[in-house]
Amino acid sequence: MTLPDSPSRHLATSSSLTHALSFDIEDWFHIVEVKAVESPELWPQLHASSSLVERYTDLILEICARHHTHATFFILGWVAERHPDMVRRIVEAGHEIGTHSYWHRKVYELSPEQFRDDMHRSIEVIEQASQSKVYGFRAPSFSITEGAEWAFDVLAELGLLYDASLFPARRGHGGYACPAGIHHHVSPQGRKIPELPMSIAPVGIGPAKKRMCYSGGGYMRLLPYHFIEQGLNSEAAAGRPTVVYLHPRDFAPDCPKVRMPPHRFFKCYVGTSTTAGKLDRLIAEHRFDTCRTVLESAIGPLRPLVKEHAA
Repeated sequence: MTLPDSPSRHLATSSSLTHALSFDIEDWFHIVEVKAVESPELWPQLHASSSLVERYTDLILEICARHHTHATFFILGWVAERHPDMVRRIVEAGHEIGTHSYWHRKVYELSPEQFRDDMHRSIEVIEQASQSKVYGFRAPSFSITEGAEWAFDVLAELGLLYDASLFPARRGHGGYACPAGIHHHVSPQGRKIPELPMSIAPVGIGPAKKRMCYSGGGYMRLLPYHFIEQGLNSEAAAGRPTVVYLHPRDFAPDCPKVRMPPHRFFKCYVGTSTTAGKLDRLIAEHRFDTCRTVLESAIGPLRPLVKEHAA
């Protein structure tokens, strides 16, 4: 029996696309709004006693190498400062590096000046460790929301060429109404910024089917593989590549657990033993590349961002 929108229905279309593979490189305790780990003063001790970021980033690198696939690694500056050798391994393997901020703070809670200082520090640390340029950004928790569009102009002023922060559906710490798929977002100062938003697609069967994220974090850990394929093929039928995003902790069944509301606990820890297998299969069955490569294949070479009236 073939399910509606099953992989067999759109496989040829999906196979003709190159999808974007990305990883947000942070440690297990960089979880927003969880009181037990929210203070940066606790992080050095947690890092010394229970860090998993390097071990599972190396697992990610192994999976990518097995399939000769490149990805974008949006690295937290705090992590890059403590693991410069890991950052170098990522670059030496041919992957793209981007920034995930320095302190993993939600953008909409910062002032433009605080955000600029945070981003400048993160870029400096990551570029020093990698000896390569940073061109892309993904906000912690997809936290560029309505009212925080000023962040796009800060990115441009700092020399970044694209953003991958918008989540086109409601969620706990983000959500922004924007076009599906690759597009240009116009900043408050008139800059056209290439945007690679998260992928949202119809997933499910019958009346339970709804548009949702299917290809990253807790969504990808929770959903059966054929639902992930369903989302990917649905977007591919519309000519849109899927954006996959994962964190090292998504691969970690041994991730330390701390107290948090039941719904957050479920979302943070469900399905961690399934992630490596799902990713391995996705890369084997579909083409993936870096965020920058996927963007440039759609809109051409990325260039420094200028105000429209000065273009």
